[in-house]
Amino acid sequence: MNLTELHNLPAIEKLIIIEALWGDLVADEGNLTPPPWHENELKETEDNFLLGNIEIVDWQAAKKELRSKFE
Repeated sequence: MNLTELHNLPAIEKLIIIEALWGDLVADEGNLTPPPWHENELKETEDNFLLGNIEIVDWQAAKKELRSKFE
């Protein structure tokens, strides 16, 4: 299957493929190593949190805010 064929699949078939790929990745997660930038981002976020630069938002409120940006 090439990318054009993948793009033309119905959404439900794309979700089935995503679930299968995710399941395969999770089954072998010992071989997954996060990229170096990921640890840097986590450290930066933690530092900003500890400095009080990050506002904690209720998860339901955060979802609502994010959804409103894309409506």
